[in-house]
Amino acid sequence: MNHYSQYIKGCTACNDKDDIFGCLCTTELEQIDDKRIEVHFKAGELIFKQGTPNMHLLCLTKGKVKLYIEGYNGKNLIIGIVKPVEYIFGPGIYVDYKHHYSAMAIEDSQACLVDTELFKSLVRKNADFAEAFITKVSKLSINNFEQFISLTQKQMPGRIADVLMYLKDKVYECNPFQTTLSRQDLADMSGMSKESSIRILREFKDEGIIQVNGNEFEILNVEHLIKISQTG
Repeated sequence: MNHYSQYIKGCTACNDKDDIFGCLCTTELEQIDDKRIEVHFKAGELIFKQGTPNMHLLCLTKGKVKLYIEGYNGKNLIIGIVKPVEYIFGPGIYVDYKHHYSAMAIEDSQACLVDTELFKSLVRKNADFAEAFITKVSKLSINNFEQFISLTQKQMPGRIADVLMYLKDKVYECNPFQTTLSRQDLADMSGMSKESSIRILREFKDEGIIQVNGNEFEILNVEHLIKISQTG
């Protein structure tokens, strides 16, 4: 179960602020602090569900969270992994106040909830904050375009290669890396069945491209994996 509590230190003294909040003055940060609550989630806990009301912006300060679209027949598509310090928001805050994807903690996590109306008010009043926010949204859109190309135009080996490179470069930023993602999660990131993703991983291992030991992955031949990603 979630545990709600107020931060001991305020936003002005916090070192865990996302980069866009550096555009806010002390008074604006204090406004956020007045309406902000800290939330703790256990690994595997649902943070919010697709289709439910979207009333808060979520700033992740600890742990990792997977974002996924709930599709038909119980199939999910993971659209990203969020790590500190990043925020989670959806287009619903400007459209219908609904979540258009679900979020689940994949590690014990901690986040701050910021009221969406206050956030939107600051966007209207602070041009630098608004520009930083638009830049962040634009980068997310570009990432979504790249994922769309991977899922629709690449064969299964290319998609798995993209997932492994994404985890190495963007999520864990190390090689080898230890992940709490399940094999089903890896399949949901690549848009294929669990059986197919396991088969491709086994082929990569047999070819000496990767080493797998439980949930620890090591990319042994980065150049070859990049080539597989590029050729699809």
